[in-house]
Amino acid sequence: MIPTPRTDIAPNSLDFEILPLIKPTGFREYDARWWFNGIGHEKAPELNFTGVQALGLGMATLFHEMGVDPKVVTGHDYRSISQPIKNALILGLIQGGCEVLDIGLALSPTVYWAQFELDAACCAMVTASHNENGWTGVKMGADKPLTFGPVEMGRLKEIVMSGAFQPRAGGGTFRVDGIREKYIASCADGVSIKRPLKVIAACGNGTAGAFAPDALRAMGVDVIEMDCNLDNTFPKYNPNPEDAEMLHEMAKAVKAHGADIALGFDGDGDRCGVVDNTGTEIYADKIGLMLARDLSKEYPDAKFVVDVKSTGLYKTDPVLKQNGATVDYYKTGHSYIKRRTNELGALAGFEKSGHFFFRPPIGLGYDCGLTAAKAILEMLDRNPERSMADLKSDLGVAYTSLTMSPHCADEIKYQVIDKIVAEYEGLNGSTILGRKVVDVNMVNGARVTLEDGSWVLVRASSNKPELVVVVESMTSEDDMRDLFHKEVKPRLGKHSEVGAYNQEI
Repeated sequence: MIPTPRTDIAPNSLDFEILPLIKPTGFREYDARWWFNGIGHEKAPELNFTGVQALGLGMATLFHEMGVDPKVVTGHDYRSISQPIKNALILGLIQGGCEVLDIGLALSPTVYWAQFELDAACCAMVTASHNENGWTGVKMGADKPLTFGPVEMGRLKEIVMSGAFQPRAGGGTFRVDGIREKYIASCADGVSIKRPLKVIAACGNGTAGAFAPDALRAMGVDVIEMDCNLDNTFPKYNPNPEDAEMLHEMAKAVKAHGADIALGFDGDGDRCGVVDNTGTEIYADKIGLMLARDLSKEYPDAKFVVDVKSTGLYKTDPVLKQNGATVDYYKTGHSYIKRRTNELGALAGFEKSGHFFFRPPIGLGYDCGLTAAKAILEMLDRNPERSMADLKSDLGVAYTSLTMSPHCADEIKYQVIDKIVAEYEGLNGSTILGRKVVDVNMVNGARVTLEDGSWVLVRASSNKPELVVVVESMTSEDDMRDLFHKEVKPRLGKHSEVGAYNQEI
């Protein structure tokens, strides 16, 4: 029997080798993430292999408690630590009586797709997504196409950290080959792009390099590979199409090759970033608006879900209004938007971080970077005389910042956000930079809308020890910067718990 996990085991010790180490803060709102590579680093490890085995046994215990068929698809991303972590997780799942179907190296959406293909109720994907090297984690679910949310993650944390494990006989593991090829064929099924398109496939040397180029070629476009060779040191930049460094490299490639578009994929392939034919980065919420405009013509009265980080242009777009489309703003987070999209029966959900969720007939309801790429390419194919830049120019004008992330420890970030939300709630009806505050949406942190439609957002990151800051101006880039430098940054600066930003505008 695995002992109750500990939180204070030192590396390079006997206890570290034989007892489970799990830091409770690794259980996040909709997945789990821990710093694993602590030895030789200033930051101490938050998890060890025995802790991973305990996590697997805890997951198996929860699956049985939920009354689902304990058949679990597992996969891992391309990090040096992911495969051995997955193997430890599988040991725990087997000990808990689960039938494990291991598909090997995979994207997160490959695992989600395999749940349908293999008729498995549950999934456990070992990935740290776009987090830097040294991080690991698990995305998991027991009700396809959904993944765990706060309720399930909270219960899993209770089981694991209290050692309330229920070992069972009957577990086993089976290797399933050929899923990569079937998944790629599924992504490209029914797609035949007639318009000649030159596409940059940017993968940051992450897992998507083994999937995206082949899938895009199967869709009928000319693919130029950019950092698609697998290299788990991520030698050039972290595979994260929301980070400026990756987007800037994509822009350079578009200009160098005269490409029509660059599509960038994150470390586990569930997100897609876009740079247009002029080398201009287009944030995913604007891509979502472009797709919603296009799809609402094909599917009148369609529903769409967007996260609170997304542009306010969804509220005012004339094409959406003309086609009877409705838009629901909801909590940021892939699990939240995925669940909301499916609950409302929406055609699609869009998250500013680059998660796109398409329900039938376009997708199966989960987030998939390649399904998003398919939808974007089909949009271009339906508009043969228009470039990506042209389609973007059809949108209203809004000046939106990058997502900025000041450091704030996991243990206190939600308390800090509660204080900031209370401050903003108290400003409702007053003014910020000469404009009246007309709405404070508190569904996820505080999204504060001004009378001209400009807004600021401050919320806690769900997967890293950070806060999340986004600002948007309907007036100018200078005003967008003022909203950050003269409003948000000084307000957060009054809280000593808030540290340095990853980037600023």
